[in-house]
Amino acid sequence: MLAVLKDRFADAIARAFPQLAGQAVDPAIAPGKNPKFGDYQCNAAMAVAKLVGGNPREVAKAILAAVDVSDLAEPLTDASIAGPGFINVTIRTDALAGLLTAMDTPTLGLEPATGAARQTIVVDLCGVNLAKQLHVGHLRSTVIGDTLARVLARLGHNVIRQNHVGDWGLPIAMVASRLMDQAAAGQIDLARITLADLDSAYKEAKKAGTSESAALAACRKYAMGSKLEAEILAQVEDAKAIENRGKEVLVKLQAKDPAVYKVWQLISDVTMQQCLATCRDLNAIVLPEHTAGESAYAEALGPLVDDLLSRGVAEISQGAAIVRVDDLEPGPPPAPPVLIRKSDGGYLYATTDMAAIRHRCQTLKADRVVYVVGAPQMLHFKQVFAAARKAGYAERAGKPVSLEHAAFGAILGEDGKPFKTRSGQSAKLQDLVELAQERAQAVLAERAELSEYDRTTIASAVSIAALRYTDMSSERLRDYVFSPERMVAFEGNTGPYLLYALVRIKSIFRKAAERFGPAESAAAAAAPLTLGQSAEKNLAMALLRYSSVTQDVGRTLEPHRLCAFIYELAGAYASFFDACPVLTAPDEATRRSRLRLCSLTERVLVDALTLLGIPVIDRM
Repeated sequence: MLAVLKDRFADAIARAFPQLAGQAVDPAIAPGKNPKFGDYQCNAAMAVAKLVGGNPREVAKAILAAVDVSDLAEPLTDASIAGPGFINVTIRTDALAGLLTAMDTPTLGLEPATGAARQTIVVDLCGVNLAKQLHVGHLRSTVIGDTLARVLARLGHNVIRQNHVGDWGLPIAMVASRLMDQAAAGQIDLARITLADLDSAYKEAKKAGTSESAALAACRKYAMGSKLEAEILAQVEDAKAIENRGKEVLVKLQAKDPAVYKVWQLISDVTMQQCLATCRDLNAIVLPEHTAGESAYAEALGPLVDDLLSRGVAEISQGAAIVRVDDLEPGPPPAPPVLIRKSDGGYLYATTDMAAIRHRCQTLKADRVVYVVGAPQMLHFKQVFAAARKAGYAERAGKPVSLEHAAFGAILGEDGKPFKTRSGQSAKLQDLVELAQERAQAVLAERAELSEYDRTTIASAVSIAALRYTDMSSERLRDYVFSPERMVAFEGNTGPYLLYALVRIKSIFRKAAERFGPAESAAAAAAPLTLGQSAEKNLAMALLRYSSVTQDVGRTLEPHRLCAFIYELAGAYASFFDACPVLTAPDEATRRSRLRLCSLTERVLVDALTLLGIPVIDRM
């Protein structure tokens, strides 16, 4: 309805004020604040008055005379104009019922894109690193990315998920080197290695390989003594030896030396097994075929830099290869260049990301590439996107490919600081999943009417709903506070509350079958819709927003819009349920109309919750 009214009033403004031709004038249609004055309001008169130099109320009258909404709304008169020029619109119930009937199809009014409108969209999500535990930040990149992929696929696009795995380079080689040395010394059994072991090895290798040159410089600057200097020198030499050993293993890894490559494959298998299991626990669709490791681009990095240098896109500066992107942020000062090869010949994340962009645009034929990565990487992606466009990698068939960074904020503890465990360590994602499951099981343990199987199944769905909805219900870029108690609550704006709202609807149909027979639902599905009560009308208008809200999520990449819609729909249904008896309706026609309204609400809730990755259940 909102979209239809925007089109009608935009056309009316264009007809009433032809002098505005070529100017984009927002018809400013919004839901009415007070239903007794109207369901919707056109607030464009004041803005148009400024453009044409007229009186807002006279402008409103001119718009009123030009607009035709007779098939949708009650007649518009001068009494429809309020205040300085607001135009109130009251939707006719028969028109609303007609639109709702048209929506009551398998697609729920959300027709998939076809032809030129159908795009191939790559969604970069999750982003695990080998030999490291998934941490709390991976919750956001995984569930937001998964939801965006679901929404874009629901809109009819060809979606390609890419889990950009950090599986290459010196840090991984140093872990492999450490594991090989420990295995050779009989200290570990590689066949029994776990991700926790790998995580520990990663930290130890990183710590051991850290140069103590800064400490040595400080020792010499402040004359701390020859004994301390000798100790630090020994540490520096040890660190260099470890790093050099890592570089030797890296060369062998790049050459796919069988012994080294076998250990690397073991690290990859153990890491990815745990990563994919955690994604399953979150009901996120991240499968083995979605893995896109940096290793896949390793052999392309040298030729990529050579290509950029040969075409003058990149240049040599102080021995390093850079791409200038001065026009990224008009200065002064100019934006820093993108470093794609260090003076020692090493490559960087930016190099790999440019290779990935070229692959996604040219090989995967993407029309749009979405990166679901934390907000701290904003500058990095601005630079890389600008460099890729300058290189011509981000275009296909002469058309630019849309590169978008769907950045997100941090998860905070209740102290307002980055969320950590009680021991002060960065929280592992699996810990959050298990914590949510424990909280859900504790809440459901008091419900004696549930069997152990039902309780376990429901607790799993509730924990997923709690985690995913909590993460996505606030604006994507905002930080949010993680509260285990709050997220599993069955009241308020939470995932479990929405599951409970769905279960209430499902129970009505079970009771309807018991009272009126199993054919009652089928009869209700074909019944005419009558929206005589305001609560019925409000629920109908809420349902009609589903298509436009989902389209908005696909356009803006902001899942919180869908969360807000579901919560508002659940609220509209609760008001309808309280005000409009269904099974005890005054007559059969009203009962079946309300059952059909319940059915449509249930189907929209199921569809929307599925887009959020929240599993639906029949009872709680």
